[in-house]
Amino acid sequence: MIEASKLTEEYGCLVFNDKVMKQRLPKDIYKAVHKTIEMGSHLELEVANTVAAVMKEWAVENGATHFTHWFQPMTGLTAEKHDSFISPADNGTIIMEFSGKELVKGEPDASSFPSGGLRATFEARGYTAWDPSSPAFIKDGSLYIPTAFCSYGGEALDKKTPLLRSMEALSREAVKMLHLLGHEDVKRVNTTIGSEQEYFLIDKDFYKKRKDLLFTGRTLIGAPASKGQEMEDHYFGVIKPKVSAYMHDLDEELWKLGIPAKTKHNEVAPSQHELAPVFETANIAVDHNQLTMEVMKKVADKHNYACLLHEKPFEGINGSGKHNNWSVCTDTGLNLLDPGKHPGENIPFLVFLMAVIAAVDDYAGVLRLSVASAGNDHRLGGNEAPPAIISIFVGDELAEVLKAVEAGTAYEGSGKVQMAMGAQVLPHFTKDNTDRNRTSPFAFTGNKFEFRMPGSAVSVANANIVLNTAVAEEVARLYEKLEGYSGDELKEKIAEVLKEELAAHKRVLFNGNGYTEEWVAEAEKRGLLNLKSLPDAMPHWISDKSIELFTKHGIFTKEEIFSRYEILLENYSKSIHIESLTMQEMIRKDLTEGLVAYQKDLTKEILQKKSVLESADCALETGVLKTLDEQGANMCKALAKLAEDTKTAEGMTEVLETAAYYQKTILADMDELRKYADTAEALIPDKYLSYPTYGQMLFSLR
Repeated sequence: MIEASKLTEEYGCLVFNDKVMKQRLPKDIYKAVHKTIEMGSHLELEVANTVAAVMKEWAVENGATHFTHWFQPMTGLTAEKHDSFISPADNGTIIMEFSGKELVKGEPDASSFPSGGLRATFEARGYTAWDPSSPAFIKDGSLYIPTAFCSYGGEALDKKTPLLRSMEALSREAVKMLHLLGHEDVKRVNTTIGSEQEYFLIDKDFYKKRKDLLFTGRTLIGAPASKGQEMEDHYFGVIKPKVSAYMHDLDEELWKLGIPAKTKHNEVAPSQHELAPVFETANIAVDHNQLTMEVMKKVADKHNYACLLHEKPFEGINGSGKHNNWSVCTDTGLNLLDPGKHPGENIPFLVFLMAVIAAVDDYAGVLRLSVASAGNDHRLGGNEAPPAIISIFVGDELAEVLKAVEAGTAYEGSGKVQMAMGAQVLPHFTKDNTDRNRTSPFAFTGNKFEFRMPGSAVSVANANIVLNTAVAEEVARLYEKLEGYSGDELKEKIAEVLKEELAAHKRVLFNGNGYTEEWVAEAEKRGLLNLKSLPDAMPHWISDKSIELFTKHGIFTKEEIFSRYEILLENYSKSIHIESLTMQEMIRKDLTEGLVAYQKDLTKEILQKKSVLESADCALETGVLKTLDEQGANMCKALAKLAEDTKTAEGMTEVLETAAYYQKTILADMDELRKYADTAEALIPDKYLSYPTYGQMLFSLR
């Protein structure tokens, strides 16, 4: 346990961070590394050799015996291959070595990871390249070096490389714009992220008895518990002692790794919780979120819990998201999405706000796709998850600012409003300039946007790649309209351009309730997309508009775009295929066993009663037996259809057609089968079931 007084010393103790580099590296080497991190300049091999030697010494002092290039392939997970520092000496002993070449470059097998056709099975060579902007760290006796991953031909096979490219693109276009607006001291612009992570905890022994959770991450059958989240008593409720102990240990492990875990609380659904960090530069934040998910599972295991990160592990209650709090800041400390005291006069804020609005409107299709997955498609649209229709919530004050922009008038401003709560003992305080809208997919929250659509299980890299690139494109487009103007003429031109842009894109602004059918109808009238599943959104990824966006800014080549098209669709189909096979197995082996055993005992009970008492009615037992028999018959038919349709899917070859078939046919089959299975399960006593029920899993924590 870290003592509170030593927390500042222990924080980041396993990270080769700026403090360590400043203490250990020669001054000229330290400056060279910093130049690379801050300006994106090339790092010479001599510098890498020195950094490697110092990094190895530090790692060995902290108990590391191995090193690994840690990267993020297109599986959505992380990957690592470990090599020891040891090198044999002539006298039969060993020496500990680590060179600049080993630091800078690794060679994992590129054919064994998803490549979407970029690599053939026999073409195995790939490269990992050190990312100096994300600090190395020690975990489980190894030095972890964050790296990018590419093929022998240089194609990006990971999520880090395009993320870094998108950050560069946005910085490049934003700096040009800021210089035009008079901020000539700005040299770089960074995107920052704070990723709120929702998750479920259940008893590990229960988890091990659920094939669906083990194989797919979500429950495929399960009658609802008598109590769910309807009492609204779990959200922000008292954290149970064992869960609190887990959260405490999790914080400590994350802090040691330099991950700024800040907030923890109970979420809406029973057994659901949330961890939120302080915002960081996008690249580091994505790395830290990947690491956070891994640490959450490991710490849960030590506490005899299973940590569920699937977006919808339980039907009928809240799913889990990963709210992506996104902002843009300059190297001079200016937050470009902070309205300030006078938002109507804050020109950089208005320009970048308009760029974001235009980006979300123009590229809603690829933005929706960036958060699409087999799991997240179950979550979106209900139980506090935003709908699949992308809109922007700006709040009352910004709505008034934008009205003034549209009208070409000055925004008077309402000033700060004091909150008086009616009791003298309570302090007065000022209201924020915007309320929160839990139904909005993309909501302004004071000095940032909260993109609420990403799912809890996936990397947030995808969403931020699209968001960064789309905003970079809109900033570049606005720059072209404003270039060549200065002084009062520039101010007049900005007002004119902002008015034009708002007229073109205000359809995406919506401050109301995103869950209502009225909004669905209104969104359709406005021409907004309602892409309910990954197959629906997929064509937008390979549209001419999307290809032009990503190739223009150097984020993806056309080949890289189509490779991801293949990978995403294959992963989607494979996920549902595994779910189908798992569900069939659970119905045939687990549920049927319990159903038959209970029917057998019910039948015995009825016959025994009637043998003793001829007038015995046995209405209750007979009613249950009849219902079970009916549901069993329905299950048999639905199971046969699911099996037959799954075999049909297995023979399909075209990736989009196959994914659409899984979405429309296989998922519908599974829903039909589940309806009968859950009805039957609700009547079967727990002792007859070989797996734990919803009630047991969701209310097992103490």
